[in-house]
Amino acid sequence: MTRPLLLFLLLIIVSCKKKAVQQYDLAITNAQVIHLETGKIEKQNIFISNGRIESVASVDSNDFKAGATVDASGKFVLPGFWDNHIHLRGGDTLINNNKNFLKLFIANGITTVRDAGGDLTHAVMDWKNQIASEELVGPTIFTAGPKIDGPNGSWAGSLEVETEADVIHALDSLESLNVDFVKIYDSRISRDNYLRSIEEAKKRGFTVSGHMPFTVTLDETINAGMDGIEHLYYIMKGCASNEIEITDKLNQGEIGFWGAMPALMEGYSDTTAQTTFNSLKENDVFVVPTLHIGHTLSYLDEVDHSNDEYLQYMGSGIIQTYQGRIRSALNASEEARENRKQLDTFFGKLAKSIDSAGVQLLAGSDSGAFNSYTYPGISLHKELQAMVDNGISPLDALRTSSVNGAKFLDQTEDYGKISKGKISDLVILDANPLENIENTEKIYGVIKGSQVFSKSELQELLNNSVMD
Repeated sequence: MTRPLLLFLLLIIVSCKKKAVQQYDLAITNAQVIHLETGKIEKQNIFISNGRIESVASVDSNDFKAGATVDASGKFVLPGFWDNHIHLRGGDTLINNNKNFLKLFIANGITTVRDAGGDLTHAVMDWKNQIASEELVGPTIFTAGPKIDGPNGSWAGSLEVETEADVIHALDSLESLNVDFVKIYDSRISRDNYLRSIEEAKKRGFTVSGHMPFTVTLDETINAGMDGIEHLYYIMKGCASNEIEITDKLNQGEIGFWGAMPALMEGYSDTTAQTTFNSLKENDVFVVPTLHIGHTLSYLDEVDHSNDEYLQYMGSGIIQTYQGRIRSALNASEEARENRKQLDTFFGKLAKSIDSAGVQLLAGSDSGAFNSYTYPGISLHKELQAMVDNGISPLDALRTSSVNGAKFLDQTEDYGKISKGKISDLVILDANPLENIENTEKIYGVIKGSQVFSKSELQELLNNSVMD
């Protein structure tokens, strides 16, 4: 073999052995990646293409090319936050206000929301599609569409059921709307139609969440197939040794919802509670504590919100919807005000007990029209802080957002952890939230699919969200 030919063959062999340089749309380098499933923090590079994570590798993996690079040295990266209970509602006159909320979520690192029922379904579906195609800035929306309730239900747009046929028709409507889950409310629905709605929705393969009429026991709700309990009133009822007695009085019209609260609080039993917690855990029922809004509403008579930073983003129409709860709080008797504050304290302790028992919690703000001073975006951070203030660890609190949110809606194939194949919804923080949960507010950047928002761009979203 001639020398030139030998050299040529050697060059071919060397070039074949040389590792091909990987190309990506985006590289996030030198990041302190918080893996919420374990609580472990690893210094890694994250490589993204076409809105999905292509690779998570050690920081010495430098054989790559990227269309853009974010140097996350000294920063902490975790899955984008989920707000697992919001409301997009208020009628046609508030459509623009609700659309404005979408920017507030992204500005706060919230890349996914669960819309727990409202009266703007067609607009919400339009926004959902535009966000998915990245034509509109906003979080991924999973929506219940209109709630199911009884005749003359409290909330506009609800599907009112009075007969078994009504239940079937309501669920047919929700299927035709292609909603992501079913939400059941408790203002007017009968106990039979409530349980029937859960059972029928489960037959159709829906995830179901909701309130619970106090004419029904928590065990009946769990046994019917409920997947998620919104708020802690209903958990408290199931933890009371006198639940059956109180339920009978409610069915006979001797007491009402708020009148039952002191008796149920007094009837709380550790033994009953542990049995209830075990049932929730065994049946894979999630619980949404909504502690921040509970505290906010409990102290409307004492706290002046007139200088709240986020009021400027709400607009006069949303602020007007706050007045009903404010009037109710100011006109309440001294006894009612004190009972509400005691209930707020009780719920904080109850949330901690639920978490300690291994029941899965969901972080949800309940933000939206009519829910006074509970602001879209920032309130999710306040919810996480309320959990930690009541003894839940920062790691467990963080899991209640993206990790448990993905589990609840059966979206774990795409969301909930930082690993190959997941949708690249990420938040980059300036400081470690495992050391101080308030660090979730120190946002350096947000990745939403293939969109990258720097700190200055997030601030610009806020600047553009100011409304008259």
